Amino acid sequence: MERAAGSATPAGAATGRRTVTVHHVRAVLAGVRRAGVDPVPLLQEARIAPLLLGDDRARVTAAQFARLFRALYRTTRDEFLGLAPLPSRPGTFAMMCHASLGCRDLEAATRRAVVFYGLFPGGPTLALEVAGARARFTVADAFDGDEERFVGECVLAIWHRLSSWLIGRRIPLERVSFAHPAPPHARECAALFGCPVGFGADRTGATFDARCLTAPLVRDEAELDAMLRRAPFDLLARPEYATTVAEQVRRTLTHRLREAPRLPELGEVAARLAVSPATLRRRLQGEGTSFRGIKDQVRRDAAIAGLTEGREPIAELAARLGFSEDTAFHRAFRRWTGTTPGAYRIASGA
Repeated sequence: MERAAGSATPAGAATGRRTVTVHHVRAVLAGVRRAGVDPVPLLQEARIAPLLLGDDRARVTAAQFARLFRALYRTTRDEFLGLAPLPSRPGTFAMMCHASLGCRDLEAATRRAVVFYGLFPGGPTLALEVAGARARFTVADAFDGDEERFVGECVLAIWHRLSSWLIGRRIPLERVSFAHPAPPHARECAALFGCPVGFGADRTGATFDARCLTAPLVRDEAELDAMLRRAPFDLLARPEYATTVAEQVRRTLTHRLREAPRLPELGEVAARLAVSPATLRRRLQGEGTSFRGIKDQVRRDAAIAGLTEGREPIAELAARLGFSEDTAFHRAFRRWTGTTPGAYRIASGA
């Protein structure tokens, strides 16, 4: 199959961002469905094939999910996308950020955010608890329409990413616990928070070193305004400053994938990160992941992005991702998504 000049996605153009599970797509649509709004035009605007919603293993690109999020935000005029008992008017999150920016440190900013959201009925009940060397930020949500338990996870993730952004460095989380049972997308949570994740807890919350609360805020109004123009989706997609070992490995792999059709092995990545292979393996294990698992995810996300966002022939895509044979790529893609690359491209409408 010949490729027309300029028709295909350039090598590595869409390999850097994680793909999003279809469970999250269903979750953000639950509010408009409950309100009687037809979700199909919104999916079409986001360039997501409605057919994908019936496949539990399907995934969409970050760009598709961002377009859907913005379409839903515009349609619902609600920062909780119709998933809470009462809407949160556009601008509420921004005003909370502005109210917290002038605080002396992260603890004062977090407590101000807790008070701020406590003024509005129907939203999440937030709390900050400090006991000795440990701190815990909790979310008691009221999202009865959140069938996939996505919004509670988002609120916790946005607090973590925003707090890290405010102090200019990632806050290492020791553990994240959710009050609900493990959902179908439970494995996604470890990657979202970069720490061990549990379910069925007394409350939803994140535990971390209390010393982080003494960190001063380092952002100004201009930086906040720039961040808010891309919020909240960019906070969810933020790569955590690449400070977890898993994110450093992922970034190394995605950069290499843009340069050559071969992903480096464990030893090469360890040398680049100035650690021994054994140390790298042990640190990844401590973060609940592995080199092989990250490598598989990088290939999966790049394959889905290539099939969805570009017109690159499947054989060329397979070669760019480092597969020596088309059949090996087809086997891997079926394992990732339950279908073939060709069928996925057709279903995605690419």
